[in-house]
Amino acid sequence: MEPQRSFLESGRVSFYSGVLVAIAFVIFASSHFVGFQRTGEWTLLLFCFSEALTAVFIFFRSSPETVSADRLDWIVGTVGTFAPLLLRPAPWGIAPWAKYAIIAGVMIQVAGLISLNRSIAIVAAKREIKTKGMYRLVRHPLYASYLVTFSGYVLMNSSIQNLVLYVLTITLLFLRCYKEETHLVTDPSYAEYMQKVNYRIIPFIY
Repeated sequence: MEPQRSFLESGRVSFYSGVLVAIAFVIFASSHFVGFQRTGEWTLLLFCFSEALTAVFIFFRSSPETVSADRLDWIVGTVGTFAPLLLRPAPWGIAPWAKYAIIAGVMIQVAGLISLNRSIAIVAAKREIKTKGMYRLVRHPLYASYLVTFSGYVLMNSSIQNLVLYVLTITLLFLRCYKEETHLVTDPSYAEYMQKVNYRIIPFIY
């Protein structure tokens, strides 16, 4: 197990996983830019910007102290990261007003990324534990932003493909939240943090 754990925690794995995210994002960005040119819907560019920012932080994330060697953690983290990059602009939407959800979600996401900085992860891992900024409100502010942004996106870009990806992504989002905390709670400082901040994603609810 130790050689496997050492490999998973290596800088090489971190680098190449970041490269894969970058490649997936380029394809994602191209489709959204074409969609913007066709429709003039600027929220497509805003959504693209939010995913670009996440990709940049993932690529330059710091080396972890520990990384989960659980295969399920790797499947959940990897699929949960790449699935949203398969979302595509649709010719119609159930609720055009949902653009405001995208705006709100992106604002939360930017604040969350600034608070998290280089401690962002694809799979459950321990880096520097953040407790300030958005992390004073909920333990997973980035997941909160994804919930809001992706919901708005699918309501504006309603297609079977996007709906399936949305259900998959949100399901994995809550599972990732649980799996990450299972990995982090072994650190006494994170266990103490959990006692101070009661909610994972949605204040006063969950």
